[in-house]
Amino acid sequence: MAKKTTRRTSYSRKSQPIRSVFSKMIRFIVFSFLLLILFAAVYHYRNGLAYYLGFKSSKVLDEDAVDKHLSDVRNIQVLENHKGKVIGIDVSEFQGKVEWDEVEILEEKYPVQFVFVRATAGNDRVDKQFKKNWEGAKEHKIIRGAYHYYRPNENSIEQANLFIKTVKLQKGDLPPVLDIERLPKNQPLDSLKKGLKRWLTKVEAHYQVRPIIYTGERYYADFLKEEFGEYLFWIANYNFYREKIEDDWLFWQFTEKASLPGIKHRVDVNIYNGDIEQLQFITVD
Repeated sequence: MAKKTTRRTSYSRKSQPIRSVFSKMIRFIVFSFLLLILFAAVYHYRNGLAYYLGFKSSKVLDEDAVDKHLSDVRNIQVLENHKGKVIGIDVSEFQGKVEWDEVEILEEKYPVQFVFVRATAGNDRVDKQFKKNWEGAKEHKIIRGAYHYYRPNENSIEQANLFIKTVKLQKGDLPPVLDIERLPKNQPLDSLKKGLKRWLTKVEAHYQVRPIIYTGERYYADFLKEEFGEYLFWIANYNFYREKIEDDWLFWQFTEKASLPGIKHRVDVNIYNGDIEQLQFITVD
């Protein structure tokens, strides 16, 4: 028994250096792999990181300057990926009072050339800032459009009537937009779709232009893409990994956390899938 014990101890002592070396090799490989991923990420987001770290800013930032967040790294990357496309924003009362004479350039480089303004919500609510935003955009020669926030559990015709009563489209304005983000609580999905179609049909008949539908990418894929294929879509997707617009999206809302002079709160930014001439082509005659 003593000899057996000695042999086991000897084998254990010999294997310990091998295990230690093997363990160090594994740690080195894992560390090198993670370091490689980090370098690749830094290189990929170099434009956004340069902005975030202040290397490209020509302004001296002080306490009153608009703060920058890590989300700006992706925002810059997305904007750089869409040179030649048209950049715009969308606003509502949640942005507070917008100083339209200051709303010109995003991130010191990208002109804001269009804006969607929330006009109404449900069958009884007019956005508190709609009139000021609607007139402000027009006065400062920003292509404007109006949208309605649809409430699934309220009458669709009443919602359409409220939008029509509130929004007076003029030549050069973008088509009306139906914003649908939620599922109904007390009705089947088929009833929701019927309500959406009633709203769209009534609004199209009034303005003589087919509305655009705004929704999230998952909502679009799961509920709207097949049955509403004749409509153009404005899609929201803020995922960090998505950096390019899909071919079948008319607009892409890629962030809700951008900073813009003239707007105190964070604001949504959108990309139009075309150039300025193509954007003007879809406006109301």
